[in-house]
Amino acid sequence: MKLLSVNAGSSTLKFRMYEMPEEKVIVKGAFDRIGIEGSNYSLKFDDKKIEREVPLKDHNDAVKILLEQLVENKIVNSLEEIEAVGHRVVHGGSKYAESVEITDDVIKEIENLSDLAPLHNPAALKGIKAFKNNVPKAKMVACFDTAFHQTMAEEAFLYPVPYEWYSKYGVRKYGFHGMSHKFISEKLNEMLGKKANLIICHIGSGASISAVAKGKCIDTTMGFTPNAGIMMGTRSGDIDYSMINYLMKKGLSLETIDTKLNKESGLQGIIGMSDLRDIDEAFEKKEEKAVLGVNMYTNRISEYIVKYYLKLQGKVDAICFTAGVGENDDIVRAEVLKKLAPLGIKLDEKVNKETLIRKGKEGIITKKSSSIPVYVLGTDEELMIARDTFKIVA
Repeated sequence: MKLLSVNAGSSTLKFRMYEMPEEKVIVKGAFDRIGIEGSNYSLKFDDKKIEREVPLKDHNDAVKILLEQLVENKIVNSLEEIEAVGHRVVHGGSKYAESVEITDDVIKEIENLSDLAPLHNPAALKGIKAFKNNVPKAKMVACFDTAFHQTMAEEAFLYPVPYEWYSKYGVRKYGFHGMSHKFISEKLNEMLGKKANLIICHIGSGASISAVAKGKCIDTTMGFTPNAGIMMGTRSGDIDYSMINYLMKKGLSLETIDTKLNKESGLQGIIGMSDLRDIDEAFEKKEEKAVLGVNMYTNRISEYIVKYYLKLQGKVDAICFTAGVGENDDIVRAEVLKKLAPLGIKLDEKVNKETLIRKGKEGIITKKSSSIPVYVLGTDEELMIARDTFKIVA
């Protein structure tokens, strides 16, 4: 079965086509600057790469060109070969605890949830509608980034605020990066031969940690929005909300504060840069701001790991680092694990330095005598979308 795994943004559309159940990537690519001057696309398949600038007024234009290119380059003989399309949808609220086939009711629900993800859900709907228009016979599946975390108990997802804020307005912890946390959880379950107790650290520019008990999420760091939890590349993570009112009295607008907390805080706010390659270089030179920022960053990651260690009652089968930083930054991993030494975690420094997903190496970076094995594994959200989609339509 040929199916597409799609991630639509407000001005982008990224995709992979898989042959399932073999999980073979047939073609992948992206459409950028949709609705903006200088729009373009790229496709990679076999040993070929196609890159072109084309006017793209909307997502429908992008999908039309994508499908034309699939036929023109004989990737498919006809569009009827595409039996399903899986769509990443950021917010499924508390309604969806798993991926679902898209019906008119599901589309309405995604629209209703757009207030909770105003930048993401409307973009996903554009992608869904464009594919429905152009491959009407293909089954459509919504894969929600919040779904994996919906197994949290009420005591974990509620905030200590008036209960009617939850019942009336849906204010609660939702969690994000769910497709990644699910992928790693399933991968480790297979490796360990059981439904394991895990602490999964998805550390990229955006970052979240989850506690997983026997295959089910019991807590996660991101909350009502992706700005909660640990310090990130440009996001603040947890803060004292009272500073917002204080800063507004000092003359800053709510819009300015919101922008600062999402796009100019975290590592960017403290060090003045958010790319960990540059930060690592400055950290190794012992530049004051870099040392401060990395210490703050790794403190917060290690503190949440300890919190989740306690939540899992000390019965942790594995800790895993994944996503861009987690997969490829041995300095951040080492600094986090040094702080976890009181738990009996023992880093193998040589193996840690050698274990880089970008160089094709994953595995355990702790010594055999470590109380908990710490893994570095590559995540694959697109493949998780493809698996969920295949499971539903097959």
